[in-house]
Amino acid sequence: MSSNALKDTKKLQVSFVSQASDKDTCPKKNITTDHISKKTTADEISERTFQDVSLCYQCGKCSAGCPVRYYMDIAPNKVVRLIQLGFYEDALKSDTPWLCAGCLTCSTRCPKGFDLAKFMDAVREIALERGVDVSQKNILKFHEAFLDQIRMHGRSYEAGLVAEYKMKTLDLFQDIDSAPGMYLKGKLNILPHNIKDRKGIKSIFKKTKLKKT
Repeated sequence: MSSNALKDTKKLQVSFVSQASDKDTCPKKNITTDHISKKTTADEISERTFQDVSLCYQCGKCSAGCPVRYYMDIAPNKVVRLIQLGFYEDALKSDTPWLCAGCLTCSTRCPKGFDLAKFMDAVREIALERGVDVSQKNILKFHEAFLDQIRMHGRSYEAGLVAEYKMKTLDLFQDIDSAPGMYLKGKLNILPHNIKDRKGIKSIFKKTKLKKT
């Protein structure tokens, strides 16, 4: 390359480099990064469960072994897939997380060690926080009744759980014939067994409620 051609090449390279100056005559543009930093539902689930939702590669072993799969509107692994693909509203409105029995069969069978039961817990929590209309209302009332017993007694109190659940659903006579047999076999205690530090349990519930708000 001749010396003149080399000089022309250097001039051309410099022309594409913006020269920094103290007096910038061009107005500065405010660049927002909301689209980058915005937290998604998948990110929120990962933070609550301490696991990445992308771990699931849809082998289907969880759904194949789920004992209540027949009653669900979509398979458990499909709920994970909806979250992976960004269809958050469809996942949060699904009946599947509410019908999950939490038996941990799915979590035990998963070849990637993905805790699907914990994932379903997070989906339920987020659905409630966002005001999603839960179609399985009786299941939600059972959850509320169970947590009330833990808050008051520090542990499950079966008689109180059943009584509160019946009052919430007004289904007073379902399974009523099972009560005498359970009582005679010592499976249904009339009085609760309170733990010693009930104030500590109530404090945990209070702190959890403040954290959500």
